Amino acid sequence: MTLETPFRRLVSRCALVAVAAGLALTPPALAQQVPQSREQITLSYAPLVKRAAPAVVNIYSRRVIKQRVSPFMEDPFFRQFFGDAFRGVPRERVESSLGSGVIIRPDGLIVTNDHVIKDADQITVVLADRREFPAKVMSADEKVDLAVLRIDTKGEKLPTLELGDSDSIQVGDLVLAIGNPFGVGQTVTSGIVSALARTGVGVSDFNFFIQTDAAINPGNSGGALITMDGKLAGINSAIYSRSGGSVGIGFAIPADMVRSVVTAVESGGKLVRPWMGASGQPVTQELATNLGLPRPQGVLVNQLNPKGPLEQAGVKVGDVVTAVNGHLVDDPESLRYRIALLPVGGNATLTVIRKGVETKLPVKLIGPPEDPPRDETALDGRQPFAGTTVANINPALAEEVGYAGNSDGVIVLKVQPGTTAQALGFQPGDVVVKVNGQPITRVADLKRVVAQPQRRWDLAVRRGDQVLTLSVGG
Repeated sequence: MTLETPFRRLVSRCALVAVAAGLALTPPALAQQVPQSREQITLSYAPLVKRAAPAVVNIYSRRVIKQRVSPFMEDPFFRQFFGDAFRGVPRERVESSLGSGVIIRPDGLIVTNDHVIKDADQITVVLADRREFPAKVMSADEKVDLAVLRIDTKGEKLPTLELGDSDSIQVGDLVLAIGNPFGVGQTVTSGIVSALARTGVGVSDFNFFIQTDAAINPGNSGGALITMDGKLAGINSAIYSRSGGSVGIGFAIPADMVRSVVTAVESGGKLVRPWMGASGQPVTQELATNLGLPRPQGVLVNQLNPKGPLEQAGVKVGDVVTAVNGHLVDDPESLRYRIALLPVGGNATLTVIRKGVETKLPVKLIGPPEDPPRDETALDGRQPFAGTTVANINPALAEEVGYAGNSDGVIVLKVQPGTTAQALGFQPGDVVVKVNGQPITRVADLKRVVAQPQRRWDLAVRRGDQVLTLSVGG
């Protein structure tokens, strides 16, 4: 027997009235979450996985490292006299790495991470049905950590994943990660999008990642992060971990960046990204207060190249760029990413705040110019830079080597081992500022100065944000 209290009778009557009126007592959000039928209780990701998983492959790369090893090197007596220079007979050591990839075209075009196949002598792609194919590298872009591979399918059409719109993804969306963690075989994990536009990761030169708590582990690199409509949201690239295993913080390269790389490969040309010709800094709370902004937002422009597209568009030092084509930017990395997605020859609209007034400026997008000519030169002789390869800094070269400065000068590209330059500690990326008090702005200046024999050399070199000085001889 069930006892009916006055409260229960009241609730029952309210429910009957609500049903009669076509209303629901359950809040709409709750009604979407609570299963209403047996069929809803048995909902599964299985149909989605069955459709998407065949397009995710395993990638095995192999490279042979030649080294000279001597059995005497283990003896401290010999090391005392010969050090590391005494290497003995050559031997070969094989290094293997494991990763994942995604088939994006039915004729065998595959996307993975650059670090999965970097310096590989042999690359093997294993499909979900266990067939193996040798792969050829079509493009490898270390800056965005993406590589495009091709396998010969002999005309057979392979299953693919469609590239999604990563800008439509929202925090809280459900996602699946598919890959080959630790080499155990294809694995599917689920989670949500934890954050968007992560720029402080430091995984690649273009830092702009989708963060997810779907379990990603070593071997997942290059695998797929997919949305609930079965499209590719991004390429899993890295994890944050102190143990080497997943702690629920994984990062994926957005599909929009993947699309720009693939488009360049399919067009048969080299990927050229637009040149900003500007540098800036995030707007902090202190800066926002000084600039009269209601909150910290955008990128404060602090340097412009006179020939750069932003300068030509009317951007000025002190302006705050808040958006590119309507997409908000909050730091230099996100601004650079938004520009990098756009095609050279096209246009962009910048939202700029100047003295508290918001305006929109059209920008013509151009590639980084080779001006001045780089004049790449290998230096030798009896002088401090012997063993270096140097070049004139120009926008195109700066983009290639990842030089963040916005000034002219002479940059060190290579340092040969066992040379004077290596002994003095010079490194690729160093910028020669002065030699014996003479400013160095071009390779021709450096060649002229070092061609004159000196008993003493006074050198000034910029490394990062520091200018290092060195005296040699005397």
